[in-house]
Amino acid sequence: MRSFRIGIVLFIGILAVASCEKDDICVEGDTPLLVIEFYNINDTSALKIVPTIRVVGVGQNVTVNTVADRTALNTISIPLKTDVDVTSFIIISASASAEDGSETGNIDTVNFSYKRLEDFLSRGCGFVVNYDSLQANVSSDTNNWIKDIEIIRAQVINSDSTHVKIFH
Repeated sequence: MRSFRIGIVLFIGILAVASCEKDDICVEGDTPLLVIEFYNINDTSALKIVPTIRVVGVGQNVTVNTVADRTALNTISIPLKTDVDVTSFIIISASASAEDGSETGNIDTVNFSYKRLEDFLSRGCGFVVNYDSLQANVSSDTNNWIKDIEIIRAQVINSDSTHVKIFH
C-alpha cells in the first residue's frame, strides 16, 4: 500500500511539472523603426509638414505600412531592412496620381546605410536587430525637394526619439 501511495504522489508530481507552460509571450518589443522629422530649411529649428507624403521602399510596389499614405506629416517612422546593411526609400512630397496612374509628386530617393546588431531578447521574442553607424544621403536629381539630411542619433535601438532630420 505504501508503494502505491508513493507511486500516486510521483505520478501527480510528474503531471504537475509537465503541465506547466514556459512563458513564451513577447512583451519586450520588436526591431525599432527609424524616426524621421522634417524641418524647415530656412528655420532649421522649426518642424515643417510634408504635404501628402508617400513613402515606398525602393523595389517595392506598395507604400510603407508604418506611414499613413498621402497625409500631411512632419514625423514618420519607417522600418530598415534586417538582412542587409542598406535600405532605400522613395519619399514623395505632394503625392498624387495622374489620370494614367503615374505619380505626379516630387520624388526623392533617400539611402540609409548602417551596421546591423542582432540582440537576443528572450525565448519568446527571439532576436531583434538594432542599427549602428547610421548614415544617410539623398540621390541628386534636377528638382530635389529634400535639401539636407542630418543624423541626430547614429544608433537605432528604440523608436522613442528622432534619429534623422530632413530639411526641405
